[in-house]
Amino acid sequence: MAENKQDPNKPLQLEVQMDETTAQGIYANLAGVTHSETEFIFDFLFLQPNQPKAKLRARVISSPVHTKRFLAALLENIKRYEERFGAVPERAVNITHGHS
Repeated sequence: MAENKQDPNKPLQLEVQMDETTAQGIYANLAGVTHSETEFIFDFLFLQPNQPKAKLRARVISSPVHTKRFLAALLENIKRYEERFGAVPERAVNITHGHS
């Protein structure tokens, strides 16, 4: 029987499968994060300007280990983005007027 061993020096190629709706993505302009001892919960919301309510678009539940890897990936991608396009401005969030 042939063994299916990965070369440890070669990165794993991951094939991601998704349906058409998921592939199109969703827009969120507000996010909330909470956690327990065993998981982090990310709520992605859409807040329309001048509206008192936000609509939950997606909830992602993740382990602490994966969340820390996700943070590292976000920080690295923000660094690359800012090297290419300039600094992302930090601005206060105004819940009644929305933000980007």
